[in-house]
Amino acid sequence: MIITETIDEVRTARRQHALETLGLVTTMGFLHEGHLQLVRRAKAENERIAATIFVNPKQFGPTEDLSRYPRDLQRDLHLLEAEGVDYVFVPGDEVIYPADYQTVVSVTGITNYLEGARRPTHFDGVTTVVAKLFNIMQPTRAYFGQKDAQQVAVVRQMVRDLNFNLDVVVCPTARETDGLAMSSRNKYLSSEQRRAATVLYHALSGAETLWHAGERNSDVLRESMMQVLSIEPLAHVDYISAADPVTLREIDGKIPSDKGTLLSMAVFFDKTRLIDNFLLTPAKQD
Repeated sequence: MIITETIDEVRTARRQHALETLGLVTTMGFLHEGHLQLVRRAKAENERIAATIFVNPKQFGPTEDLSRYPRDLQRDLHLLEAEGVDYVFVPGDEVIYPADYQTVVSVTGITNYLEGARRPTHFDGVTTVVAKLFNIMQPTRAYFGQKDAQQVAVVRQMVRDLNFNLDVVVCPTARETDGLAMSSRNKYLSSEQRRAATVLYHALSGAETLWHAGERNSDVLRESMMQVLSIEPLAHVDYISAADPVTLREIDGKIPSDKGTLLSMAVFFDKTRLIDNFLLTPAKQD
């Protein structure tokens, strides 16, 4: 496995396999099984695999957890090598954002809702770094998890708008055996908070059950999720949503018969903020 730290090193490595397909998994490190599932999917669909490890400062707000975000580079590299990754790009801040850096890549519209409404600088940071990594790595396909549903939508929009020559591949959310969505931030949870955090999955699952039973009123689905969350005293709701899965705008009342809905939520456990979502699709008879 080749480990690169500069853009020139990456491009030299890429030129050696320029005619081969490349699957890319972009990460902020502290890898878990969810990341490794993306790597395995990339390995199955491409001749070469690359990963990036970069804790991107521009996607953290001023009061967020940049300084304490978990890091363990040697462990990450060991895991990626064991999965057969061909090369890993591990740039420093000064490589991605040199002293004279002045450009921001911004997607508007779908970033106004959900996470974007509460973290107003977040997605500019995401799209800026992802655009740079796409240009540097030149992947054939890039792999993302459904857990970050809005990020997926934003990246897809950017790829379409800027004519990136790659496919965005979305993989199912990786979950623990009790349903909790895998996240590097789960490390922050105390044992009691970890037990309580499964309430996100239970709230989403309850609304999904209503959906499969024929419920199509978005207000009822949101109320169902809120009722489950309110039972857990350690959970403090930031938002719950039943949104259009394309525009991400909140749906009021009846969900159109030809559309599904993206159920999503953000919940605090003390200072740790967790997100999760279920994408519900319309039944064939709807």
